[in-house]
Order: sequence, then structure tokens, then C-alpha cells
Amino acid sequence: MLDRINPGSKKKFKITVNLFDGITRLDVYVSKHVPFLSRSLTAKMLNSGDILVNGKQEKKDYIPKIGDEICISLIEKNDLNFDKIEAVNIPIDVVFEDEFLMVINKPKGMVVHPAAGHYDDTLVNALLYRKSALSNINESFRPGIVHRLDKDTSGLLLVAKNNFVHENLANQIKNKTAKREYLGIVHGSFKFLSGTIDLPIGRDKKNRKKMAVIDLNSRSAVTHYKTLKVFKKYSFIKFFLETGRTHQIRVHSSYMGHPLAGDLVYGAKNDPEFLNGQCLHAARIEFKHPVTGETKEFSSELPEYFRTFLCFLTEN
Repeated sequence: MLDRINPGSKKKFKITVNLFDGITRLDVYVSKHVPFLSRSLTAKMLNSGDILVNGKQEKKDYIPKIGDEICISLIEKNDLNFDKIEAVNIPIDVVFEDEFLMVINKPKGMVVHPAAGHYDDTLVNALLYRKSALSNINESFRPGIVHRLDKDTSGLLLVAKNNFVHENLANQIKNKTAKREYLGIVHGSFKFLSGTIDLPIGRDKKNRKKMAVIDLNSRSAVTHYKTLKVFKKYSFIKFFLETGRTHQIRVHSSYMGHPLAGDLVYGAKNDPEFLNGQCLHAARIEFKHPVTGETKEFSSELPEYFRTFLCFLTEN
């Protein structure tokens, strides 16, 4: 049984080996009994001394004995060097937060992490200002960011406070157990009111800043969709992501001849200026909490720009 002990600068958990656990090596045993640790991460923690057996460091091939106490320390603070990224007091909408993760409702127009032209106005700058612990699995300019949303895509985004939670959430997305739903408005209407777009996506050969449906040097990409309402020249669509490729919904919609309204990069034309970028909102996310095992589900109401456009379409 996994028990929590001695909360402090580290979150510590303890397993007492019992008669019914079976005989297996230490790294396999720990990853089997701790749902938020993979075997590879367990091995790293054994090497770093963050997992101890009876107060001592053991190798990954150690065979646990009945009565052994295995202590697991989840480091909250990390050694990531944030010196080059400025902490900025930028208001953010935190939908949910506990000691392990956050769910953020990102506004349209906010860049997720520092990049060319955006060094001090991103979600990462805002997260650093909060002085919260953040994972450092990704590059140093992306602390805590489990998955990204494009600048002009609004909605729900996961942030991890330590590497263990980060890896677990990333694996849920990779293994398709986490559910993500988006709402968007596209030009025209799909031939079928619902369906699946299963087309590989890779870097565009002619424009390296864009993605494209392409066979060479690409990755599998699957988007499910359902039409919610058809207007004269547009359709209101719910998208379900099975994979998470860069610009996936934007690329798939455009390839099918129905680019997202406002998405000038992927072919939209003659849309209202107030859209100022693709009309796409990450409206719902569901995942299993990496530590508690509880199913967590969050929804985000349509932002003002989206509601305004829907009203415009209804009236015209």
C-alpha cells in the first residue's frame, strides 16, 4: 500500500513490502505499485537516491523482501535555471490547482512559452511569477508545460509541478487515455456531419513555419469531428483529438477544404477582423490525476470572441 509521510520540501511516500506482492526486482516492483512512476523514471530515482529501501540506496535489480520499507521522495523544487526567463506579473485564469499540477484557461493571443518576439509576455513568464514548483522535463524555456496551445487558440492547458506528474500526464496524452475536446468554426461544411480525419502531418516542405499533410518525415495524426450547427458559409464543429501534432486541427481542417475561420496561415479568407487568428477553443479536458488516481474533468466556457462570432453568424 502506498502511504504518504512527512510532508515538507519533498513529498514522501512509503511502501511496505508484504507477503502477497510477489518476488520481482526493485524497479519493476516500485513502478507496479506507484501509478505515477514509470520503470525508467524509477531507475533514475534509484540512482539519484530519491528512492531508498530501509533508509539505504539499493540498485534497481535488488529483490525486495517482506517487511522492507521503500521510501519515495518526489522533489517539488528543481534545479532548473530560470535566470534568463523573466518572471512577469501577468494575470492568468487558474481553473484548478493542487500541489502536483494546474489546469490553466489560456486566453486567445497569449503565447505559451518564450520564443522569437515573445520573451516576457508568455504563460511561462506568468507561471514563474507565481513562484510555483514546475517540472523541467522539457527545454529550459518550457518549465511545467505538458502540452501546448497555439497563440491564438484559447482554452484549457495542463501544467505539471514536478517531473513525475509531467511524465504521467504526457503518457496519458500519448496513450490516448486523456481526452481533449475543442470547439471551432470552419469555412463551409464537411461532406459528412461527423467523421474521422486520419492523415499524417509533418513539416511543410515550402514553408518550415507551417505543418502539412505529408507522407515523408511525418507522424500519424487522427482527428475526430462532429458538426454542431451549419450556417450559410460556416459550420460550428466539435473536434476530438486522438493524437497531438502541431497545428493538427488547423492542418486537417484546411486539407479537407474547410480552414478554421480567422486562420490566415492555413487558408482562411474574408473573415471578420475581430477574430484576429483561428477561431478554436480547447473546451474540455479529462485525465486521471497522476497521484490520487481520481478522474478529473474540466470545461471552459466559450470566450467572448467566439460567442461574438456565433452571434454574428446566427444573425446573418
